[in-house]
Parts: sequence; C-alpha cells; structure tokens
Amino acid sequence: MKWCSHPLLPVFSLLVAATLWGLVWYPLRLLEAQGLQGLWLSLGSYAAALLVGLPWLWRARGDWKREGGVLLLMTLAVGWCNVAFVIAILEGTVVRVLLLFYLSPLWALVLGWLILRERPGRGSLLVFALAVAGAVIMLWDPALGFPWPRDAADWLAASSGLAFAFANVMVRKLRHLGMYAKASANWLGVVLVAGAWILLSGEPAPVVEPAAWLGVIGLGWAGFVVMTVAVIYGVTHMPVHRSAVILLFEIVVGAVSSMLLSDEQIQTQEWVGGALILAAAWFEARSHMGEVS
Repeated sequence: MKWCSHPLLPVFSLLVAATLWGLVWYPLRLLEAQGLQGLWLSLGSYAAALLVGLPWLWRARGDWKREGGVLLLMTLAVGWCNVAFVIAILEGTVVRVLLLFYLSPLWALVLGWLILRERPGRGSLLVFALAVAGAVIMLWDPALGFPWPRDAADWLAASSGLAFAFANVMVRKLRHLGMYAKASANWLGVVLVAGAWILLSGEPAPVVEPAAWLGVIGLGWAGFVVMTVAVIYGVTHMPVHRSAVILLFEIVVGAVSSMLLSDEQIQTQEWVGGALILAAAWFEARSHMGEVS
C-alpha cells in the first residue's frame, strides 16, 4: 500500500510513540495508587501485550533461527530499559531520573556510529546538539547536583537510557525483519526481566481489586502495544541519531501533561527547552523527508 511507504509516516509514528510515552505516567500513577507497584505493573501490562504477540512470536520463529543472537540482545535490552525506568521513577527524584535517561540520544549517536557505521553530517550533529541542549535546559536544576549517577535510582535511570539506545540500534540493525519478531521480542523482554526481578527480590503479588488488573491489561493493549509498534516502525526507517532526537518530543508532552493533569507548573526554562526540542524534531523530520523524497 502506498501510504505505508509515505516518507512522513516514520516521523508521525515516532511522534505518536513520544506522545503516548509522555502521557503514560498518568495511568501508571493511578494504578500505583491502587496498590500496584512498578515490577507488577511492568509484568502485568507487558504480559497482556505479549498475549497479543504470541501468534507473532510463532510467525517469527524463522527470524529467531536466523537472527537469534541479535534478537536476544534486543529483547533483554528492552526488558531492562522498561523495568529499570519504572523502578527509577518510583524510587528516585523524577527530574534527575529523566535527565539521566535522556542522555539516550548521546548513546544512540555513539552506538549508531560504532555498530551501524551511521555517520551523521555536520548539520545533523548541530541539530542533535540543539535537541540535547533543549532536554538539559528543560530538566536541569542546580539544586539536584551534577547529572552523574549517585544512588541506585540514578544508576537504574542511566542504564535504562543506555539500554533504550542499544535496543533501538538493534532494531535498526534488524530492519530487514518484519514487525512480528521485533514487537513480540520487546514484550517478551519486559516479561522476562520483570519476572526474574520479582523472583530474585521475592516481592509478593499485590492484593488489589480486579478493576486494577483490568486497568493494567487495558494499559498493555491500548498503550504498550501501540507504543511499541510505533517506535519500532519509526526507528527501523531512519538513522538512530535522527529517531532519538524526534523521540525527545516525549519530554515536551510530559511537561505539558503534568501541568494539565496535576498541580505542576511549566517554568520559563521548560518552555525554552521545549521550543529547542520541537525545533530540532522539525529539522530532523524535514531532513528525513528530503532524503527519501
């Protein structure tokens, strides 16, 4: 179908994913208030997504035979990324966690250079610097100290950002594979990492109302399924340094949604940083359109 090859579709796909990721904190917070902690939230929501993906896993069995090593690396990276981020957000300082996680574009640039041999031009490097500067301006607070890990939550956040960048590089490396293998591997990875973490930590299953579990299932189906497919499609069809910049749009959505859905207010520095991120995403989208047109 012609619409599947439209040059704007990967950009739109990443913007949809970034928007949903910028909003997902709200249902997670509501479910946590009902007694569901981060590990069980991750396990339950991604297990629901994996139920959708089980037929996909079966259809992708040939891909696993051919590319099992790379798929396994991607699976474990995605699993660690998601679980570590949720735990870090719940246990650490939110601003520090976001700042450390959103070093991921830097990791994406380095890993894309080393593993995929993607060489961004001078213009792309300038736009990349613009986006990272916007993220730092939005999230930076001198009272929180230099953005270097100093406790367990910080290390989880930093490792989550690194794992996110590595997983996206693996997605790009496997761009010749179909969506079935990539998406189902994502959901499987979170289930495996969260399940192993629960077993090792001995965290008991929460006693909550059935409605809470229904909310977890709904989040998995209506949220993580769509978000995963959108990210994979976008990352597959453009260089990782470019997709990393566009995905920073999540910070803007998160800031605006926190103002609308909570009592938080957007400060001047957040407006400035958000404007820089939006400008960088716009430049990268135009560059992508120009290269494929």
